[in-house]
Amino acid sequence: MSDRLRLFALKQATPGHTGIGLWRNPRSQAHRYGDLDYAIELARQLEDGGFDGVFFADAPGVLDVYQGRVDPALRDGLGTPAADPIPIVAAMAAVTTRLDLAVTMSTSYVQPYALARTMGTLDRLSGGRIGWNIVTSALDSGARNLGLGALPAHDVRYDIAEEFMEAVYGVWESSWDEDAVVRDTHSGVYVDPARVRPVAHAGRAFRIPDVGPVEPSPQRTPVLFQAGSSERGLRFAGRHAEGVFLSAHDPALVARQVQRGRKALTEAGRSPTDAVFLANATFVVAPTDAEAARTYREEYLAYASHEGALARYSALLGIDLSQLDPDEPLKAEAANGGVPAIQGIVDVFTRLDPECVWTPRAIGEFVAIGGGGPVIVGSPGTVADRIEEWTHLAGVDGFNVADPLPGVTLTAVCAHLIPELRRRGLVSTPDPGFGTFRERLSGRRGARLRAPHPAAVARGAHPMASSSG
Repeated sequence: MSDRLRLFALKQATPGHTGIGLWRNPRSQAHRYGDLDYAIELARQLEDGGFDGVFFADAPGVLDVYQGRVDPALRDGLGTPAADPIPIVAAMAAVTTRLDLAVTMSTSYVQPYALARTMGTLDRLSGGRIGWNIVTSALDSGARNLGLGALPAHDVRYDIAEEFMEAVYGVWESSWDEDAVVRDTHSGVYVDPARVRPVAHAGRAFRIPDVGPVEPSPQRTPVLFQAGSSERGLRFAGRHAEGVFLSAHDPALVARQVQRGRKALTEAGRSPTDAVFLANATFVVAPTDAEAARTYREEYLAYASHEGALARYSALLGIDLSQLDPDEPLKAEAANGGVPAIQGIVDVFTRLDPECVWTPRAIGEFVAIGGGGPVIVGSPGTVADRIEEWTHLAGVDGFNVADPLPGVTLTAVCAHLIPELRRRGLVSTPDPGFGTFRERLSGRRGARLRAPHPAAVARGAHPMASSSG
């Protein structure tokens, strides 16, 4: 595993994401979230500026838990409107050569056969630069609008996700031999039928009786990410994830998450270094500390929408925070009672930090900018010092860098912070010989997953489907 820091830009194709209300700032480019020219500009900026990749969060459905209606979310452009990130990622791949691209898709909303086809296509188009953030989803509105009724309970969703992974590995790893595509003009055979076999998955939730729809892409299985922090989510990550997204405001809290994650890897029979851990963070950087503080105060805090933040977290927690006393501490028990909320977020705000008193008002103020990770403000030297401190104390391998003020935040990171990190030897341009996302992320040669990962096991069940990668 390489010791250099990985830096990913954290985006969502919606006006309000990690900077709720900041779309009102005259310098904000948040309104361009679905524009082709913006996607192209951003991709080139990130690659030229030294980012390793970009990660697109996504959550189909409307945020309608707060006040029992969607109006507060609509006012701040939270989740609605939202663009499909898949075409955006394809456009970004077309204008870059090294930038890695991860996108969120839900095992609750998509069939494994269809997801395998989409991701296999993207991986081929990009030359092996695609990652998948695996989520089980937590918005009942998404299930409702996709014709599924209500979402299953939290642990049931993970049971379904486990079967989903078994099915999708069958498509990517075992259905097609590496040399199935022969393109023999003399015999008139494009694909040798003897080298392709049915997936033959017949489970409780999914059925794939026939052959997979895509030939092997450079990575076969895209790089796998996961962000669940519940006990069930951790077990899932330990079994499948190559990258784990973390979010907490204090390095000691993140350190605990990293320790739990590495333990989960070990318990799944993998090495504790088989996944990288990336913490969510926001960097507000300017040439001097004073200028950065002024920018944060006048261009970020002055525009933040606390009500919008509560609308977002009400949906994620499954709790209508408008019904609670704004100054009464939030209790984890409020998320129980059968509501399939994201339990890890409740943990962050109530269980993991007994020193803090988290009220709805405090949560709204805290998460309006940055989404729950640290907001580090200062000159390049000051922010780099904090990054080094975080890396040492939390044991993370890199950061998901939030973009609360599109057009400003990441531009400053590229112009001011990354050169300082490079000067300190904390980041570097990856070896060009590492041609795929998986190789760059892991620091190891080989585009394909290795045993004992279950994807490699699925491929190994059919020796002809193996590769030198």
